[in-house]
Amino acid sequence: MQNQDQQTQGSIQFTNRLRSVRAKMGLSQGELAAQAGVTRQAISAVESDLYLPTTAVALKLASVLACHVEDLFSLAPTEDLLEGTWIGHLPQTEAGAHPIRVKVSTVGKRTIVRSVTDLGEQFSFVVPADGYVTETPGNPSGTTVRVKLSRDRDAIEQEISVAGCDPAIFLVGEHLRRHRDQTTVVGWTMGSMAALQALQRGEVHVAGMHLFDPVTGESNLPFLRQSLKGSGYEVVTFATWEEGFLVRRGNPLSIRTAADLVEPMVTLVNREEGSGARLLLDQQLRASGIDPAHVRGYDRVASTHVDVARAIAQRQAEVGIGIRSAAQQFNLDFVPLQTARYDLVVPKSYLKSHPTLTHLFETLASRPFRKEIEALGGYDTSETGKVRAWHA
Repeated sequence: MQNQDQQTQGSIQFTNRLRSVRAKMGLSQGELAAQAGVTRQAISAVESDLYLPTTAVALKLASVLACHVEDLFSLAPTEDLLEGTWIGHLPQTEAGAHPIRVKVSTVGKRTIVRSVTDLGEQFSFVVPADGYVTETPGNPSGTTVRVKLSRDRDAIEQEISVAGCDPAIFLVGEHLRRHRDQTTVVGWTMGSMAALQALQRGEVHVAGMHLFDPVTGESNLPFLRQSLKGSGYEVVTFATWEEGFLVRRGNPLSIRTAADLVEPMVTLVNREEGSGARLLLDQQLRASGIDPAHVRGYDRVASTHVDVARAIAQRQAEVGIGIRSAAQQFNLDFVPLQTARYDLVVPKSYLKSHPTLTHLFETLASRPFRKEIEALGGYDTSETGKVRAWHA
């Protein structure tokens, strides 16, 4: 009987929604198995598409979950198409050229579609697509596009979209898959204020930010009080990290303070306006009484901490603001300026509606994950996972 089931499953494509329906009911695999009179291993095999349940088992599962069998299992269409809102701009391609690889996420009631290339040159070659867009005009952001899916819709519904500038967010996803769920965590790189604005527009599930207010001595919360309305958000600490000048090994130009940035031999690589690194640089320049126009390279912008470090390592600049782990990755020296918290902001409604988002924060606070990012250097995880009390 099992061989027959496996042969049937191999010859016919099915859509399997058991995992997402079970999660929405708040049942564990063991609890569902006990109520349906099967083993937990059987539930795991069905959810992993390793075993197609018999009619009797499917009926029992539907009865326990108070739904129809077709709500759990159905024949998959030969071509699964989905419509979503495009964020960014479709790359300009010639007519008949290759389709555009995209990531798809369900954010609240919206379906968000982005090009995989927006992840940057490093991740666009290692992060698999959720589907393909065949339209070729340069559609503006907000346009509705059709996606030919290459992944199961249930897997896409579990995808977690995070905006921010800490590349370690991908490590959270790896630990989540290893120990908890087959959930994809995708990090879209942008500065702190841009990430917060993307969250407010309903384009991502989580925004990461590290904005330090020297007046209050507090990270992030003063800016959130100005930007967010209501109390419908949780703020959870990812880690505390060191921020400072990234310089070449040996610091040959002896760059120690903002006053050194106006020396004739010094060329800066900057971050975009609204990023935590740009805010820190501007604070340092003001404290030293330096006009940014007198800093060579102030208008040259890199989009990530890693890009800043790479530019210095490749001798395209002498200095930039970044985090210690980026300096260590490129064998650069680091001149510390301050420590700041990197917090994650998430709407409370998403924590209730998304099937696996709460698991992300449980993984974040786990000992194996904290141990790994501490090994990157420059991270303090003593408050990782702490929920910050705040009022808008």
